[in-house]
Amino acid sequence: MSALADSLPLGPDVQRLNPRIIAIANQKGGVGKTTTAVNLATALAACGKRILLVDLDPQGNASTGLGIQRALRAHGSYEVLIEGRVPGEAIHRSLVPGLDIMPANPDLIGADIELIDLERREFRLKEALGRTRLDYDFVLIDCPPSLSLLTLNAMVAADSVLVPLQCEFFALEGLSQLVRTIERVARHLNPKLQIQGVVLTMYDKRSSLNEQVAADVREHFGAKVYETTIPRNVRVAEAPSYGKPALIYDIRCAGSQAYVMLASEVLRREMAGLAPVAAVNH
Repeated sequence: MSALADSLPLGPDVQRLNPRIIAIANQKGGVGKTTTAVNLATALAACGKRILLVDLDPQGNASTGLGIQRALRAHGSYEVLIEGRVPGEAIHRSLVPGLDIMPANPDLIGADIELIDLERREFRLKEALGRTRLDYDFVLIDCPPSLSLLTLNAMVAADSVLVPLQCEFFALEGLSQLVRTIERVARHLNPKLQIQGVVLTMYDKRSSLNEQVAADVREHFGAKVYETTIPRNVRVAEAPSYGKPALIYDIRCAGSQAYVMLASEVLRREMAGLAPVAAVNH
């Protein structure tokens, strides 16, 4: 891990009394959402930040990607959301120094239905995280690939949303829907919610379609779109099968280096106050 830390450009020191909470969301699956959550969390930890990754996706891929065995997931995000457990009881150390995870277990599959009948169902995660002192600089929430009550809980708890966006034909259409959801949440449930940024994933500079989609996204969303793009990369795709983030599996590959640069950009935006490019001003 020391070699990884040495290879990262250390971001500015972001001092906070409370952790910055970022939901990583896109209602479309297969866009690199969990890959971004795991590797951005790893890169931020290597920058010396204390990170908590909350796995709110019933598939549990973020937990698997950080090497958390299923036998160790008896207490996780489901128990915090539905049973009211204290977050500390559901947080595990990962193989990455400075990076902890609240894992997902199969019980989370039914959480959307169970949440319907609970009081303050949209605020369960926010209130759970608020019941204890979280000794972290950032909390990243890996959302499910849908605009569900789980995703809504993440947005209500979060300060901002980071959107991984695959460079494909329908990208803008899906992003517009997500932005409308963020606006509604900001209007009715969480006035501080903002778009932290949009990161283009699975990017292939040899593809004219990818280039056109990237240009269209930058035209529509301007400074909200990160300069860093995440390329298609075999080593990044292989890493989860070994229970490791790509940055631990192969720090030198193009995908890992892209996440290093993304982490640096996130930290610069946080320090400079550029992250709060509001989704809506009310």
